[in-house]
Amino acid sequence: MADPGIWSQVFNFADYGQLLGLVHNSLIAGAVLGVVGGLIGTFVMMRDLPFAVHSISELSFAGASGALLMGANVVLGSLSGSILAALVIGLLGSRARDRNSIIGVLMPFGLGLGVLFLALYKGRAANKFGLLTGQIVAVDTPQLSWLLATSAVVVVGLLVIWRPLAFASTDPELAAGRGVPVAALSTIFMVLLGLTVAMSVQIVGALLVLSVVCTPAAAAMRVTASPLLVTVLSVLFAVGSVVGGILLALGSTIPISPYVTTISFLIYIVCRIVGARRQRRGWQVIPRPRAPLPAAVR
Repeated sequence: MADPGIWSQVFNFADYGQLLGLVHNSLIAGAVLGVVGGLIGTFVMMRDLPFAVHSISELSFAGASGALLMGANVVLGSLSGSILAALVIGLLGSRARDRNSIIGVLMPFGLGLGVLFLALYKGRAANKFGLLTGQIVAVDTPQLSWLLATSAVVVVGLLVIWRPLAFASTDPELAAGRGVPVAALSTIFMVLLGLTVAMSVQIVGALLVLSVVCTPAAAAMRVTASPLLVTVLSVLFAVGSVVGGILLALGSTIPISPYVTTISFLIYIVCRIVGARRQRRGWQVIPRPRAPLPAAVR
Protein backbone atom coordinates (compact mmCIF):
# COMPACT_ATOMS: atom_id res chain seq x y z
CA MET A 1 0.00 0.00 0.00
CA ALA A 2 1.38 3.41 -0.94
CA ASP A 3 2.68 5.69 1.79
CA PRO A 4 0.14 8.49 2.38
CA GLY A 5 3.08 10.86 2.75
CA ILE A 6 3.96 10.30 -0.89
CA TRP A 7 0.53 11.46 -2.07
CA SER A 8 0.77 14.57 0.10
CA GLN A 9 3.98 15.44 -1.72
CA VAL A 10 2.39 14.89 -5.12
CA PHE A 11 -0.98 16.58 -4.43
CA ASN A 12 -1.26 19.06 -1.58
CA PHE A 13 -3.87 21.80 -1.77
CA ALA A 14 -3.39 23.25 1.71
CA ASP A 15 -3.11 27.07 1.62
CA TYR A 16 -3.69 26.85 -2.13
CA GLY A 17 -5.16 30.34 -2.40
CA GLN A 18 -2.15 31.95 -0.76
CA LEU A 19 0.29 29.97 -2.88
CA LEU A 20 -1.52 30.91 -6.09
CA GLY A 21 -0.20 34.46 -5.89
CA LEU A 22 3.37 33.16 -6.01
CA VAL A 23 2.96 31.73 -9.50
CA HIS A 24 1.28 34.69 -11.19
CA ASN A 25 4.23 35.19 -13.54
CA SER A 26 4.56 31.46 -14.15
CA LEU A 27 0.89 31.16 -15.16
CA ILE A 28 1.24 34.01 -17.66
CA ALA A 29 4.47 32.56 -19.01
CA GLY A 30 2.92 29.09 -19.19
CA ALA A 31 -0.10 30.33 -21.14
CA VAL A 32 2.10 32.25 -23.57
CA LEU A 33 4.40 29.26 -23.95
CA GLY A 34 1.40 27.06 -24.70
CA VAL A 35 0.25 29.39 -27.49
CA VAL A 36 3.71 29.59 -29.07
CA GLY A 37 4.45 25.90 -28.59
CA GLY A 38 1.09 24.91 -30.06
CA LEU A 39 1.58 27.12 -33.12
CA ILE A 40 5.11 26.04 -33.96
CA GLY A 41 4.47 22.42 -32.96
CA THR A 42 2.19 21.98 -35.95
CA PHE A 43 5.12 22.65 -38.29
CA VAL A 44 7.46 20.54 -36.17
CA MET A 45 5.24 17.52 -36.77
CA MET A 46 4.64 18.33 -40.45
CA ARG A 47 8.40 18.62 -41.03
CA ASP A 48 9.21 15.52 -38.91
CA LEU A 49 11.48 17.42 -36.49
CA PRO A 50 10.67 16.13 -32.97
CA PHE A 51 14.22 14.96 -32.36
CA ALA A 52 15.57 18.29 -33.58
CA VAL A 53 13.55 19.87 -30.77
CA HIS A 54 15.23 17.59 -28.25
CA SER A 55 18.65 18.34 -29.71
CA ILE A 56 18.06 22.10 -29.51
CA SER A 57 16.89 21.73 -25.91
CA GLU A 58 20.16 20.02 -24.97
CA LEU A 59 22.20 22.94 -26.34
CA SER A 60 19.80 25.34 -24.66
CA PHE A 61 20.45 23.50 -21.41
CA ALA A 62 24.20 23.76 -21.99
CA GLY A 63 23.93 27.50 -22.64
CA ALA A 64 21.78 28.06 -19.56
CA SER A 65 24.02 25.99 -17.28
CA GLY A 66 27.10 27.77 -18.65
CA ALA A 67 25.51 31.13 -17.88
CA LEU A 68 24.60 29.88 -14.41
CA LEU A 69 28.22 28.86 -13.81
CA MET A 70 29.57 32.24 -14.94
CA GLY A 71 26.95 34.27 -13.09
CA ALA A 72 25.47 35.59 -16.35
CA ASN A 73 21.84 35.87 -17.43
CA VAL A 74 20.45 32.34 -17.65
CA VAL A 75 17.78 33.31 -20.19
CA LEU A 76 20.38 34.79 -22.53
CA GLY A 77 22.54 31.69 -22.12
CA SER A 78 19.58 29.47 -22.95
CA LEU A 79 18.70 31.56 -26.00
CA SER A 80 22.29 31.51 -27.23
CA GLY A 81 22.54 27.72 -27.01
CA SER A 82 19.18 27.21 -28.71
CA ILE A 83 19.87 29.56 -31.60
CA LEU A 84 23.33 28.06 -32.15
CA ALA A 85 21.89 24.54 -32.34
CA ALA A 86 19.01 25.68 -34.57
CA LEU A 87 21.38 27.39 -37.01
CA VAL A 88 23.66 24.36 -37.19
CA ILE A 89 20.72 22.03 -37.91
CA GLY A 90 19.09 24.47 -40.32
CA LEU A 91 22.21 25.29 -42.34
CA LEU A 92 23.90 21.87 -42.40
CA GLY A 93 20.90 19.55 -42.27
CA SER A 94 19.22 20.33 -45.55
CA ARG A 95 18.73 16.63 -46.25
CA ALA A 96 17.04 14.24 -43.82
CA ARG A 97 20.09 11.97 -43.52
CA ASP A 98 22.42 14.89 -42.78
CA ARG A 99 19.93 16.36 -40.32
CA ASN A 100 19.62 13.12 -38.38
CA SER A 101 23.40 12.77 -38.18
CA ILE A 102 23.80 16.33 -36.92
CA ILE A 103 21.07 15.83 -34.33
CA GLY A 104 22.72 12.61 -33.16
CA VAL A 105 25.98 14.50 -32.66
CA LEU A 106 24.52 17.60 -31.00
CA MET A 107 22.29 15.83 -28.46
CA PRO A 108 24.99 14.05 -26.41
CA PHE A 109 27.43 16.95 -26.82
CA GLY A 110 24.94 19.48 -25.45
CA LEU A 111 23.86 17.25 -22.58
CA GLY A 112 27.46 16.40 -21.66
CA LEU A 113 28.48 20.05 -21.76
CA GLY A 114 25.55 21.03 -19.59
CA VAL A 115 26.33 18.32 -17.04
CA LEU A 116 29.95 19.53 -16.91
CA PHE A 117 28.88 23.12 -16.21
CA LEU A 118 26.45 22.01 -13.50
CA ALA A 119 29.11 19.83 -11.89
CA LEU A 120 31.40 22.87 -11.67
CA TYR A 121 28.62 25.10 -10.32
CA LYS A 122 28.72 25.38 -6.51
CA GLY A 123 25.49 27.30 -5.99
CA ARG A 124 22.03 26.10 -4.96
CA ALA A 125 21.10 22.58 -6.01
CA ALA A 126 17.58 23.80 -6.87
CA ASN A 127 19.03 25.96 -9.65
CA LYS A 128 20.77 22.93 -11.15
CA PHE A 129 17.72 20.70 -10.95
CA GLY A 130 15.41 23.40 -12.29
CA LEU A 131 17.27 23.64 -15.60
CA LEU A 132 16.50 19.98 -16.25
CA THR A 133 12.98 19.63 -14.88
CA GLY A 134 11.62 23.16 -14.52
CA GLN A 135 10.68 25.25 -11.50
CA ILE A 136 7.20 26.43 -10.71
CA VAL A 137 8.26 29.79 -9.21
CA ALA A 138 11.31 30.29 -11.40
CA VAL A 139 9.83 33.05 -13.57
CA ASP A 140 10.49 36.49 -12.10
CA THR A 141 9.44 39.77 -13.70
CA PRO A 142 12.62 40.28 -15.81
CA GLN A 143 12.39 36.69 -17.09
CA LEU A 144 8.71 37.17 -17.90
CA SER A 145 9.59 40.25 -19.94
CA TRP A 146 12.17 38.25 -21.90
CA LEU A 147 9.67 35.46 -22.48
CA LEU A 148 6.96 37.83 -23.69
CA ALA A 149 9.35 39.61 -26.05
CA THR A 150 10.66 36.31 -27.41
CA SER A 151 7.11 35.03 -27.86
CA ALA A 152 6.16 38.12 -29.84
CA VAL A 153 9.13 37.60 -32.16
CA VAL A 154 8.21 33.95 -32.74
CA VAL A 155 4.51 34.62 -33.35
CA VAL A 156 5.14 37.51 -35.73
CA GLY A 157 7.79 35.50 -37.56
CA LEU A 158 5.43 32.54 -37.97
CA LEU A 159 2.60 34.73 -39.23
CA VAL A 160 4.87 36.32 -41.84
CA ILE A 161 6.07 33.00 -43.29
CA TRP A 162 3.02 30.86 -42.46
CA ARG A 163 1.64 30.20 -45.96
CA PRO A 164 4.90 29.53 -47.83
CA LEU A 165 6.21 27.53 -44.86
CA ALA A 166 3.07 25.38 -44.86
CA PHE A 167 3.52 24.73 -48.58
CA ALA A 168 7.25 23.95 -48.19
CA SER A 169 6.53 21.66 -45.21
CA THR A 170 3.90 19.69 -47.12
CA ASP A 171 5.70 19.27 -50.45
CA PRO A 172 9.23 20.77 -50.45
CA GLU A 173 10.09 19.57 -53.97
CA LEU A 174 6.99 21.13 -55.53
CA ALA A 175 7.45 24.29 -53.47
CA ALA A 176 11.05 24.66 -54.66
CA GLY A 177 9.89 24.14 -58.24
CA ARG A 178 7.32 26.91 -57.83
CA GLY A 179 9.98 29.37 -56.63
CA VAL A 180 9.44 29.16 -52.87
CA PRO A 181 12.77 29.78 -51.03
CA VAL A 182 12.66 26.44 -49.22
CA ALA A 183 16.20 26.60 -47.78
CA ALA A 184 15.78 30.11 -46.43
CA LEU A 185 12.40 29.25 -44.91
CA SER A 186 13.91 26.19 -43.25
CA THR A 187 16.66 28.27 -41.63
CA ILE A 188 14.21 30.95 -40.45
CA PHE A 189 11.90 28.29 -39.04
CA MET A 190 14.76 26.62 -37.16
CA VAL A 191 15.70 29.96 -35.55
CA LEU A 192 12.07 30.48 -34.47
CA LEU A 193 12.03 26.92 -33.15
CA GLY A 194 15.24 27.60 -31.22
CA LEU A 195 13.66 30.63 -29.57
CA THR A 196 10.59 28.57 -28.63
CA VAL A 197 12.69 25.80 -27.12
CA ALA A 198 14.69 28.32 -25.08
CA MET A 199 11.42 29.63 -23.67
CA SER A 200 10.22 26.13 -22.87
CA VAL A 201 13.40 25.26 -20.97
CA GLN A 202 12.68 28.10 -18.56
CA ILE A 203 9.30 26.55 -17.62
CA VAL A 204 9.42 22.76 -18.01
CA GLY A 205 13.17 22.14 -18.12
CA ALA A 206 15.44 20.86 -20.87
CA LEU A 207 14.54 17.19 -20.68
CA LEU A 208 10.80 17.47 -21.30
CA VAL A 209 10.39 20.21 -23.92
CA LEU A 210 8.83 17.70 -26.32
CA SER A 211 5.69 17.58 -24.16
CA VAL A 212 4.99 21.24 -24.98
CA VAL A 213 6.26 21.56 -28.55
CA CYS A 214 5.44 18.14 -30.05
CA THR A 215 2.82 16.18 -28.10
CA PRO A 216 -0.08 18.71 -28.41
CA ALA A 217 0.30 18.94 -32.20
CA ALA A 218 0.65 15.16 -32.47
CA ALA A 219 -2.57 14.78 -30.48
CA ALA A 220 -4.43 17.28 -32.64
CA MET A 221 -3.39 15.48 -35.81
CA ARG A 222 -5.03 12.31 -34.54
CA VAL A 223 -8.52 13.83 -34.52
CA THR A 224 -8.64 16.16 -37.54
CA ALA A 225 -7.09 16.70 -40.95
CA SER A 226 -8.01 20.38 -41.14
CA PRO A 227 -4.89 22.61 -40.93
CA LEU A 228 -6.85 25.29 -39.08
CA LEU A 229 -8.35 22.89 -36.53
CA VAL A 230 -4.99 21.19 -36.00
CA THR A 231 -3.43 24.53 -35.11
CA VAL A 232 -6.30 25.59 -32.83
CA LEU A 233 -6.40 22.25 -31.00
CA SER A 234 -2.62 22.16 -30.69
CA VAL A 235 -2.64 25.57 -29.00
CA LEU A 236 -5.50 24.58 -26.66
CA PHE A 237 -3.81 21.31 -25.72
CA ALA A 238 -0.47 23.00 -25.08
CA VAL A 239 -1.95 25.79 -22.97
CA GLY A 240 -4.01 23.27 -21.00
CA SER A 241 -0.98 21.09 -20.35
CA VAL A 242 1.32 23.86 -19.14
CA VAL A 243 -1.19 25.89 -17.13
CA GLY A 244 -2.81 22.75 -15.74
CA GLY A 245 0.60 21.38 -14.78
CA ILE A 246 1.47 24.59 -12.93
CA LEU A 247 -1.82 24.56 -11.01
CA LEU A 248 -1.44 20.90 -10.01
CA ALA A 249 2.19 21.32 -8.99
CA LEU A 250 1.51 24.41 -6.90
CA GLY A 251 1.04 22.73 -3.53
CA SER A 252 3.47 19.86 -4.05
CA THR A 253 7.19 19.39 -3.60
CA ILE A 254 7.50 17.79 -7.05
CA PRO A 255 8.91 19.68 -10.07
CA ILE A 256 6.38 20.95 -12.58
CA SER A 257 7.48 18.76 -15.49
CA PRO A 258 5.82 15.45 -14.42
CA TYR A 259 2.46 17.19 -14.23
CA VAL A 260 2.83 18.89 -17.62
CA THR A 261 4.00 15.72 -19.34
CA THR A 262 1.25 13.60 -17.76
CA ILE A 263 -1.53 15.96 -18.85
CA SER A 264 -0.04 16.22 -22.33
CA PHE A 265 0.27 12.44 -22.59
CA LEU A 266 -3.31 11.85 -21.41
CA ILE A 267 -4.59 14.32 -24.00
CA TYR A 268 -2.67 12.43 -26.68
CA ILE A 269 -4.09 9.07 -25.55
CA VAL A 270 -7.66 10.42 -25.62
CA CYS A 271 -7.14 11.92 -29.08
CA ARG A 272 -5.65 8.70 -30.35
CA ILE A 273 -8.66 6.73 -29.11
CA VAL A 274 -11.06 9.24 -30.67
CA GLY A 275 -9.14 9.12 -33.96
CA ALA A 276 -9.17 5.32 -34.00
CA ARG A 277 -12.94 5.23 -33.43
CA ARG A 278 -13.51 7.69 -36.24
CA GLN A 279 -11.42 5.61 -38.60
CA ARG A 280 -13.45 2.52 -37.74
CA ARG A 281 -16.63 4.44 -38.52
CA GLY A 282 -15.28 5.45 -41.91
CA TRP A 283 -13.79 8.87 -41.08
CA GLN A 284 -10.43 9.57 -42.63
CA VAL A 285 -7.88 11.10 -40.27
CA ILE A 286 -4.64 12.11 -41.94
CA PRO A 287 -1.63 12.46 -39.58
CA ARG A 288 -0.09 15.30 -41.62
CA PRO A 289 -2.65 17.73 -43.01
CA ARG A 290 -1.92 19.11 -46.46
CA ALA A 291 -1.76 22.89 -46.45
CA PRO A 292 -3.46 24.92 -49.20
CA LEU A 293 -1.24 26.15 -52.00
CA PRO A 294 -0.12 29.72 -51.23
CA ALA A 295 -1.57 32.38 -53.52
CA ALA A 296 1.94 33.59 -54.40
CA VAL A 297 2.83 30.28 -56.02
CA ARG A 298 -0.47 29.25 -57.62
